[in-house]
Amino acid sequence: MTVDTQSQGDERVHWLPMVAAISSISVVGIAIGLGMPLLSVILETRGHSASMIGLNTAVAGLASIAGAPLATPLAMRFGVAWTMIAMIAAGALAFVGFHFAPDFWMWFPLRIVLHIALTVLFILSEFWISTSAPPHRRGLVLGIYATVLSLGFAAGPWLFAHLGSSGFRPFGVIIALVTLAAIPVLAARNESPTIVSDGETSNFLRYIWLVPSATAAVLVFGAVETGGFALFPIYGSRIGYSEADAALLLTMIGLGNVLLQIPIGMISDRVSDRRYLLIACATVGLVGTIFMPFFAQNWHLMAALLFVWGGVVAAMYTIGLAHLGSQLSGHELASANAAFVLCYGVGMVLGPQAIGIGMDAFGPSGFGWSLGLFFATYIALVALRLVRKILL
Repeated sequence: MTVDTQSQGDERVHWLPMVAAISSISVVGIAIGLGMPLLSVILETRGHSASMIGLNTAVAGLASIAGAPLATPLAMRFGVAWTMIAMIAAGALAFVGFHFAPDFWMWFPLRIVLHIALTVLFILSEFWISTSAPPHRRGLVLGIYATVLSLGFAAGPWLFAHLGSSGFRPFGVIIALVTLAAIPVLAARNESPTIVSDGETSNFLRYIWLVPSATAAVLVFGAVETGGFALFPIYGSRIGYSEADAALLLTMIGLGNVLLQIPIGMISDRVSDRRYLLIACATVGLVGTIFMPFFAQNWHLMAALLFVWGGVVAAMYTIGLAHLGSQLSGHELASANAAFVLCYGVGMVLGPQAIGIGMDAFGPSGFGWSLGLFFATYIALVALRLVRKILL
């Protein structure tokens, strides 16, 4: 039987490991928020085209898909905390490599190493957080995690605006931040969960289907977040917004993400079956996309809509993760966390393609229709499972 550091009957919040996992991954979030625009700007100053920069960036999604199955075997062999520290070190070395790599082709293996390390790091931190929170507090704890992580991502571009892209200084700041991320993990290493194999050699992909309401939720969120954020400026310009106004609307989505995760997480702790709340979030997402064209002529109405829409849709990730933790434990939870992040990576690949094709085929309205299709498909999937549960 698989075991972890928290027994099923333990109602305590394990604060030290929870704080360690949240703080370390959030510091890494700052480094990512700083590093991603930094790398793109450096490539542009070196004369590379936007398509080649996009190609190099797209490797991140593929690396995430490739790295997800590695998390559980590595943690079983070396331990959760030590695997996280190794991934922090690998990510730091990859970032340094970008500064010293003279040829463009070198950036592809560096990008692969970086995002495999980040993927494993996110999987294990989320697993650690889930095992550190008792069932009746899991939604709250994961809401705190999502909020702090979002703040970390937001702080990265702010740092980039102040540091610029020239010289080694921004890379030095990233190395310092990533090094700081290792400190809380080291401090709590003795309380990291232990993953013990149950002796079965299960196909990794089967964990996608064990809790499909959760894994499909994160796929939809990955598609909507990545595709929506990437193409919203284009959508905004096509419906008459200036570049600055469209950027401010994106900020409202991010603000909703930051402010609504904790209250929605607390609500999820009071719901007996989180699938109903997941359907509610997807329904808000669908209704929001339907109303976007009607609110588009009034910036303030659009901003209010996107604030609520962004926060509620982002909660599909938080609630999906909480639902996953409520259904599984030990080795299965670790593997399911990996499948969860893999599905997010699949969404990252599908979303921009589907929304781009929708806009090419149907004009600006294709933006909302494509987003709505993801939400409607998810609602149908979960509703079908709930009906089957009632009938059986």
